[in-house]
Amino acid sequence: MLNLNLQNMGRRAVAAAVSLWLIPISILVNRIVPDPYMDEIFHVPQAQKYCRGNFRNWDPMITTPPGLYVTSLAYVASLFPGLYCLQAVSSFSDSCSTAILRFTNGILAVACSILIYEIITHLRPSIDDKKATLCSLVLSLYPLHWFFSFLYYTDVASLTAVLATYLFSLKKKYFLSSLLGGLSVLMRQTNIIWMLFVACTGVIDFTLSHKNDCLKVDKSIVTKEKDTQDAYNRGASVATKLRKRRVGKGLGSRNNLTSQASGPTICSSGLYDEIRDIIIISWNFLGELLVTFSPFFVIFMAFVAFVCWNGSIVLGAKDSHAVSPHFSQLLYYSLVSALFTVPASFSLQQAAVLFGQLSRNKLFSCFQFIVALTICSLSVKFFSIAHPYLLADNRHYPFYLWRKVINYHWSTKYLMVPLYVYSMFSIVTNLARGQKKIWVLVYVLACAGTLIPTPLIEFRYYTVPFYLLILHTRIDDNKSWLILGTLYLAINCFTMFMFLFRPFSWNHEAGTQRFIW
Repeated sequence: MLNLNLQNMGRRAVAAAVSLWLIPISILVNRIVPDPYMDEIFHVPQAQKYCRGNFRNWDPMITTPPGLYVTSLAYVASLFPGLYCLQAVSSFSDSCSTAILRFTNGILAVACSILIYEIITHLRPSIDDKKATLCSLVLSLYPLHWFFSFLYYTDVASLTAVLATYLFSLKKKYFLSSLLGGLSVLMRQTNIIWMLFVACTGVIDFTLSHKNDCLKVDKSIVTKEKDTQDAYNRGASVATKLRKRRVGKGLGSRNNLTSQASGPTICSSGLYDEIRDIIIISWNFLGELLVTFSPFFVIFMAFVAFVCWNGSIVLGAKDSHAVSPHFSQLLYYSLVSALFTVPASFSLQQAAVLFGQLSRNKLFSCFQFIVALTICSLSVKFFSIAHPYLLADNRHYPFYLWRKVINYHWSTKYLMVPLYVYSMFSIVTNLARGQKKIWVLVYVLACAGTLIPTPLIEFRYYTVPFYLLILHTRIDDNKSWLILGTLYLAINCFTMFMFLFRPFSWNHEAGTQRFIW
């Protein structure tokens, strides 16, 4: 009961702290930038059409589904009676102003911070409540998530839906998790990959729980056999001997079940053993597995049907968002994520861990390192895409990173390859400390499935995989969290200052331009 009260206090503290910075900064943003900016020029008018009851008219430049607009419609509907009574608005459509629509993401950002707190306390039940609150607040300051909490983009809604999907899967509420997964796909269609990731981790948990059940049964039967043997050795009755034989027979049949369910090696540690155990246990409990995860399968099949009907995963502007083999995108994500988890990725301790792993099996580790360098170099050479949007729009930070760093000289992109390799190994090592190897493999495949087909370098696309990464990265000391919080806060202050107070003009286009992620 005390623990529950502490959790409730933690949730309230996180929600209150996030609200304290969200409300004043939202007011400031709406006062200085009152009109829709960048992608908002598509999202805001489309949401306002929904507010007027026009659900058939669709802007062909919008690439994502209408989940955000429907969410805003429900949010505005809850506000309208109060606004109408205060005579702030005269009609429902008047309630859908840019400022009110933007605050949809403000509310979702508060909900997202609570979800982060819930996931942290679920993954680490022994964590101190104050530390869980600190971690949640720091992660709520993650620059890409924080900045778009003040604009009408799909990123915050997408992240909130995915984290809710994952949380309920962790709690083994798979039906509700699948419904939220469907909602996340309505926010952004690439979330189908993360819904499949959640389903796969659910299957891993399912097989692990059944494996543990078999281990418990096996241990209890061995204990009974030992007790019966002791009674026999003390000269127990013939009835006891017969009972021993029956228990022994039960042991044999049950051991067969355990052997079938978990394979010859119960306590497996290798990736091959984990995959084998999952296949065997899934086959033995196939009926229960299909019933438990059938809602995920239904949503996935509905998504496949939509792609076949639409002819593409993208709704609008299909020519500019065609699927392309952009393998370098995974390398950029690895480096960016490692930098945003700098205490866990670039510390002396982490470097020592990686060097220690390299020196344990020098021949195999050197082979792995050479293969990784080769693959990354080939990816940089043949699968680096300079999207026209990236080259033409100097309002985005990736534009400057591409010109001033990655493409500064022909050799620069190759000199960065060792950094990419180190970042990838660091991420995998950090995840492997607390997760099974099969879980890490599924995560890497999900990242690849989400990022590699994306031709445009957009750090916003890294938000969901980054959160799933850092939530499972063991950063135990408060000092590291304070370093991360300071880093995030400094980046946020700089980004918001440039956005609000350093506007500029284009010669070829009228209007005020602003720097943005």
